[in-house]
Amino acid sequence: MKKALSLIIVIAILCTIFVGSVSPIAAAVTKTPFSRTNIPAQLKVTAEGLNVRSGPGTNFPKVAVIYRDQIVDCIGKLGTWYVIHLNNDVVGVASGQYLKPYYPPSSNPTPAPNPTPQPTPQPNPPAQETPTPSEPGDSKVSAEAQKMLDLINAKRAKAGVKPLQFDMKLMEVANLKAQDMVSKNYFSHTSPTYGSPFDMMKQFGISYKTAGENLAGNSSVEKAHTSLMNSEGHRKNILNANYNYIGIGIAESSRYGKIYVQMFIGK
Repeated sequence: MKKALSLIIVIAILCTIFVGSVSPIAAAVTKTPFSRTNIPAQLKVTAEGLNVRSGPGTNFPKVAVIYRDQIVDCIGKLGTWYVIHLNNDVVGVASGQYLKPYYPPSSNPTPAPNPTPQPTPQPNPPAQETPTPSEPGDSKVSAEAQKMLDLINAKRAKAGVKPLQFDMKLMEVANLKAQDMVSKNYFSHTSPTYGSPFDMMKQFGISYKTAGENLAGNSSVEKAHTSLMNSEGHRKNILNANYNYIGIGIAESSRYGKIYVQMFIGK
């Protein structure tokens, strides 16, 4: 009864979203109706940490966090987002980009005649003791930075390369570099304040096995992404399989519209 009640509440909330504001976000939601057909019964988490939200978008509040290899029940779909039910009767929505269908083994082994008693599983630690993962959708990440990462990971997926994740410390360094470029009025990988990108990373305690940096000046995320993909050297950084983390810095610029700094590292 609890599960059914939770599902009814979530569907009611989603329906409210569909008929509420006429903002661009609400308009986008109306094009992704709730579906319960052609969905897997269970899903497996592929990200180190994935935020579960109250609606199909990173602007909705976070209601839980799920982790790599965790199996969750799927009860519906909203566009590319899955409606899931967790063991603690929480019902929420998570990005399908980091979930894949899970099908349990069909074998039925014969039970042992004298089974050994198994230890009682320890309960999961309280949510407040678990650090919030720096995954897509994190509240510290701007909508523009998230959009740029989504565009990058879409290209990496087409190239058969694993997606990048935000490193929040690297995000801070990339934002400092973007602000420094605007305030000191230069456009270069070498900063008069911090030196090379590698010097700057080491200065702020960023450890890495391999690293790189992309710079762009443009009026929008989409235009900046297109210009970077049209440049061979920048495109190689974006599709480099040796990188697994990224920091994206964005600063307003009177000369370019906005400065975009992408810092890549492989750990």
